Amino acid sequence: MPSVKGVSMATAMAGIKYQGRTDLLLMTFEPGATIGGVLTKSLTASAPVELCREHLKKGQVRAIVVNSGNSNAFTGVAGRRVTEEVLEATARQLGCDVSEVYMASTGVIGELLPIKGILDNLAGLQDQQTGNLWEEAAKAIMTTDTFHKGASRTAVINGATVTINGISKGSGMIAPDMATMLAFVATDAKLPASVVQELIREGADQSFNAITVDSDTSTSDTLLMAASGAVNNGDIASASSPELADFRAALFDLLRDLSHQVVKDGEGASKFVEIEVTGAESEEAARAIGLSIANSPLVKTAIAGEDANWGRVVMAVGKSGQRADRDKLTIAMGGVTIASNGGAVEGYDEAPVTEHMRGQNISISVDVGVGSGSGKVWTCDLTHGYITINGDYRS
Repeated sequence: MPSVKGVSMATAMAGIKYQGRTDLLLMTFEPGATIGGVLTKSLTASAPVELCREHLKKGQVRAIVVNSGNSNAFTGVAGRRVTEEVLEATARQLGCDVSEVYMASTGVIGELLPIKGILDNLAGLQDQQTGNLWEEAAKAIMTTDTFHKGASRTAVINGATVTINGISKGSGMIAPDMATMLAFVATDAKLPASVVQELIREGADQSFNAITVDSDTSTSDTLLMAASGAVNNGDIASASSPELADFRAALFDLLRDLSHQVVKDGEGASKFVEIEVTGAESEEAARAIGLSIANSPLVKTAIAGEDANWGRVVMAVGKSGQRADRDKLTIAMGGVTIASNGGAVEGYDEAPVTEHMRGQNISISVDVGVGSGSGKVWTCDLTHGYITINGDYRS
């Protein structure tokens, strides 16, 4: 991944949970950088999430501190205090206001974050800052991930070429209610905080809010996007400005890429599944139906077993709570229509569908016959590997 002007980073082994691997990331930005973000709506959100939410109101950023191995969630007043200590120490080093420093933590829930390793490494991290460390940064934020996740795009704003880079982590506890487990996007574009906020919220709805691995929403879900302003692309007044058309398309494509990487790395997953719903009452209804299918253990295990069991899709549509016309329902897998007008297609040949189910990329299309709403969601299959990983996660 290329460097992003005005953005530097460094990683360290702080020994928070994992030994012999990096687990601490410091990202810094030049003065004047703006930020936006979306955060978990979980009622048991972590202290770092709460403080991010407070700091986002000002829309300025000088640093983001990320640790893996411990989420510092469900740790009460003590958890908030240790988060504040890290933020304050970072602000002192950079000579900035504490509201310009953000923190994200991921890992075990219910254990207080041991911050000695973090504080001991902060000064050294600042000295080691470099702009071309994106791959190492992606590795430092991993927990049960099997590969690091990153993406890069370029775009043109008012004739100026800008870069957008992003990294994310996530493998399990994936059913975002805002963004993803952890994801960080940076651009060298010059954008007001209000524009960054609107873009990242809209982009999250089309990407991270449309994926699921296991229907469980994390206490730590955090998606932050910073704009360093290092490239002079002119003044941008609104997120809907025509000058941002290319940037918007590139950003949303990057966010979908990152979110799809999370699904492909779903714990124990062997297949990537795209579910398209049409004919719904609204876009929101289409997404709800799609997620009902995507979150169904019966659907996901059928996919894992390479079984074209479309009856389970019918079940998932019916339990979604959204309007659907039973007698107009149409279902296709791998582009082959299996059911139409509320019943199985006469003479349906299951062979090509079975062959499709043996592949790694599975497509399911459903039309529920009540309106013009449509949407896509993405998920993975459910295998015994998920149990193996999560059965001994804390050990």
